[in-house]
Amino acid sequence: MYSLIIVLLVVVCVLLVLIVLVQNSKGGGLASNFQASNQIMGVRKTTDFLEKATWVLAGALLILSIGATAFIPRDAKTGGESAIKDQIQNAVDPNQVPSFPAPADANTTAPASSAPASTATPTK
Repeated sequence: MYSLIIVLLVVVCVLLVLIVLVQNSKGGGLASNFQASNQIMGVRKTTDFLEKATWVLAGALLILSIGATAFIPRDAKTGGESAIKDQIQNAVDPNQVPSFPAPADANTTAPASSAPASTATPTK
């Protein structure tokens, strides 16, 4: 069902683009090609049709977009939650201090103090 709605959305978008491109911004557009007054669809009827078609396609785009959200495929293992919410919950905290692995040698002791050890004997 989701794929069908997406296909319908693409078709509506293409039709809407074509209808908008046919129209002239100053009101001429497709209607300016019909100069004779004895046409079946007169100049005024053509602009009315294009305007109504634009509104119908825009409404269909809105309804299909909202309807598509109801049919978004959910993963069964997450219990219907979105993948973005799952990624947010499993994200690594950037402020967390990384833990380094322990030394491999078990005989090593804690590091010596920062002061160097003196090997010379003190003089009196």
